[in-house]
Amino acid sequence: MSHHLSTGASLPVSVLATGQRPSRLQRQRRYTPESMRHPGKMLPAIAATVIESFTRPGELVVDPMCGIGTTLVEAVHLGRDAAGVEYEPDFVHLTLGNLRHARAHGASGQPQVACGDARNIATIYRDLRGRAALVLTSPPYGARTHGHLRSGRDNGGGKIIKRHHRYSTDRGNLAHQPLPGLVDGFGRILVGSATLLRPGGAIAVTIRPIRVKGELIDLPGQIIDTAAQHGLVLAGRYVALLAGLRGSGLVNRASFFQMLETRRARDRGIPACAIAHEDLLIFQRATDLPQEEGR
Repeated sequence: MSHHLSTGASLPVSVLATGQRPSRLQRQRRYTPESMRHPGKMLPAIAATVIESFTRPGELVVDPMCGIGTTLVEAVHLGRDAAGVEYEPDFVHLTLGNLRHARAHGASGQPQVACGDARNIATIYRDLRGRAALVLTSPPYGARTHGHLRSGRDNGGGKIIKRHHRYSTDRGNLAHQPLPGLVDGFGRILVGSATLLRPGGAIAVTIRPIRVKGELIDLPGQIIDTAAQHGLVLAGRYVALLAGLRGSGLVNRASFFQMLETRRARDRGIPACAIAHEDLLIFQRATDLPQEEGR
């Protein structure tokens, strides 16, 4: 499912080996230790692969929901400029720390970060309208995530403690919306982000199916539908592996909580599997796609 954009950039294959190294090793010495507490970070190898494939050095990459700044950090390390929006002031602080760390380690791209609601990104970054080669982001999956685990081995034999599993306690955060509201709000973010694209630019979204009360929800499909409703066309769909590849097999990198939930689902008769990939969806504006001859 390789797709060539009008910029000439491409992904050569439909499955991307982005999980060869565990997340903690991908971030080691590249991100500040305190930023590890964010509960829903994009895998750096996914961000770097997409940025390298769809942009050139000196071009602008935007992330409207930048979290601790993974998209921005990988962009500036690759010589691209970057702009991000983040709702939570605490996460903005972490992003700025990661960008300072990147600059100290030789990153040459120029970044900027705004604290605000990504649903207003067209206003927040009105000065960037028509300049972005790539928008790269991922929506929240709800107010809670798997978070981090502190086991009995870590706390003197006590019970398992879950921590760093909340995006926010601010009810205005999109993560607190029920699923229909979350998808609708993300659609608004896509619309605003599209105004920042230059001709031929792309929007890349990393997303996976989720379970809500045991029911498997096709969240990638819902994002594709809401994008279409806002004039964005699915131009490519890829698999970004969270698992490693070893010969003909996969190395499971699923979290303790994901494995626990999978086991519980299977005990209830649900044929669940641990998620080993992200869907990478590539959107373009309909006006940017080449027209078929005779049309």
